[in-house]
Amino acid sequence: MKLKFIFAALLGCLLSLSGWTQTQDNGGIKQDTKDAAHATGRAAKKTGRKIKHGTKKVVHKGAHATRKAADKVEDKTATPTPTPPQI
Repeated sequence: MKLKFIFAALLGCLLSLSGWTQTQDNGGIKQDTKDAAHATGRAAKKTGRKIKHGTKKVVHKGAHATRKAADKVEDKTATPTPTPPQI
């Protein structure tokens, strides 16, 4: 019987304390929302910058490969200088 009473009293204390702590922190909800919005904005900017950098890197690498391939084709299609006929 004592154990049930102690358990009920302890449970009642915990529930009352949890309700009391929730009423203490209502002013911070607005600030938490603002902080979350700012963090989301910073993350979006950072992601955009990373995408821009990656795209620029890919475009430059593709341009370099195109230039390299064009040089190879130019070397293959260059007309050889005619050699004078040997008499």
